[in-house]
Amino acid sequence: MPQDSCCRFCSRGLYSCNWKHRSETNNRRKCACCWFSVVTLVSLLSLCWLYICLVTFNDQEEVNWKGFAKLKRWVNWFMVLVVISAVITSYCVLLLLFALFQVALREPLNLHWLHKIFLFFGALFIALGITGISLQWRQEWPTVYLSLQATAPFLQFGAVGALTLLSLFVFQGFRVAKGKWSKFLIAVMFVAVSTAIFLCPLIIQSPCLIEWSKLPEKPKLIGHRGTPMLAPENTMMSFNRSIACGVTAFETDVQVSKDRVPFLMHDHNFSGFLLRTTDVKEKFPDADFSYSSNLTWEELQSLNAGEWFLKTDPFHTVSMLSEEERETARNQTIPSLLELLDLAKQHNISVIFDLYSPEENDTVDTVNTILSSGIDPGLILWLPSAEREYVHKTAPGFTQVYNNESDLPIEGGGHLNVKYSKLSTEEIRKIYISNPVFVSARDHRSRNVTVNLWVVNERWLFSLLWCAGASSVTTNSCHLLKKMEQPDWVMSRLTYTIIWIAVDITSILIMAGLYICQWKTHHRNRSRGSSPDSSRFSAPTYRLVSTD
Repeated sequence: MPQDSCCRFCSRGLYSCNWKHRSETNNRRKCACCWFSVVTLVSLLSLCWLYICLVTFNDQEEVNWKGFAKLKRWVNWFMVLVVISAVITSYCVLLLLFALFQVALREPLNLHWLHKIFLFFGALFIALGITGISLQWRQEWPTVYLSLQATAPFLQFGAVGALTLLSLFVFQGFRVAKGKWSKFLIAVMFVAVSTAIFLCPLIIQSPCLIEWSKLPEKPKLIGHRGTPMLAPENTMMSFNRSIACGVTAFETDVQVSKDRVPFLMHDHNFSGFLLRTTDVKEKFPDADFSYSSNLTWEELQSLNAGEWFLKTDPFHTVSMLSEEERETARNQTIPSLLELLDLAKQHNISVIFDLYSPEENDTVDTVNTILSSGIDPGLILWLPSAEREYVHKTAPGFTQVYNNESDLPIEGGGHLNVKYSKLSTEEIRKIYISNPVFVSARDHRSRNVTVNLWVVNERWLFSLLWCAGASSVTTNSCHLLKKMEQPDWVMSRLTYTIIWIAVDITSILIMAGLYICQWKTHHRNRSRGSSPDSSRFSAPTYRLVSTD
């Protein structure tokens, strides 16, 4: 290819910011190779970091809530994090591609100083992100592990494809390397990486690697505060819309007002009670609203509980609403527990809730409200752990639900409500499969225990828990999960093994063919008395021809 071709010109300029070809000394070449390694490493780290951001997207609300609790301002902080991470990853990957173009075109790898600065800040951002998760959000690491059970088979196929494409550059580097130790190091590293990629399916485990005939039934859906993606959370509009999703239970949060009326509201105590989801600051600018007992039910009813949803658009779904639906959302108020019980009784839907008020008599007032509503006691899934003995005696018909395995009764079974990452897919599977081999303290099925997992919003996570045999999930996106008729993928172990071996063999054959072709080309050029490197840039020769 001509030295001043358009391809060389663009690649050289974008990577090195040098638009003219320059020769390089041995020292510059070694430095350039080191920076090429840095570009490769940061690119791989940025891809891993973006992957972590995408798989933890299921729990974006937790990050946004923590940001609100500290700054008292609702911003979709998680989406900001994802956008920045995507920009950094795109930049690093493009820079790596240009570096590979430089290698293919046999151009010097002189990385410009501006790229070096950007790489440094990119690596610093990733390091801070990983440190932040480890210190403040460490419960998300199990989510990353779960995601690998859903994506590992396909990531391995992708890694084999990338290895096959990059092998051409590795073979070229091996051929031009000077010294036996350099060649030996390149060969050992390539063989080690290839072996790891080719054989990693031996340790890949996924509940979706099963026969279709053994696929468990679809988990039931529980509306988390209704349908908070399509209506303001914990409002009657939200719960009414969740009915269309076919939910089997309403999940909500109960607090008790100053005049002892139980009502629905999640935010509590000093974490921003009423500030996020109502206009309390405008209605009562001088009032103390740190606790639910600071306001009467009449005062609570006067607050708007829907306008915030249209203004902040927490899930970027307001555009999906019609004008009529937006107007309905705009006029929502705080509902009482009795209103929700009447709706649940009308549609024969269960109710599960947390009790967030600090007063001692809150349990008594809440139980009395439920009993006086006339709802079937069996539809009440009682979760609050405080004064559970009182609830047992006063309302024995309530279904007791526990949020900790150690609290489950030894005999008689029970219901467990835990975060989806608290139990592994293997443990969930043990709940589903009645197998006498599994005899342990964690074998819930032997004690007739059902498990509800919260909060599950993403398709990949719902598919994984479906394959594992989850009984039900609490979700913000019941309108999306309702449409799923099967998991995103299900594959028998035998089928996966056949595909895995076929992909590996194909890759090995292609790489062998590339190596042989390159070796033959090299020796053909040598037999002609020149190498590709010298002939490519050698000056043309001229001879005088006599005209006599």
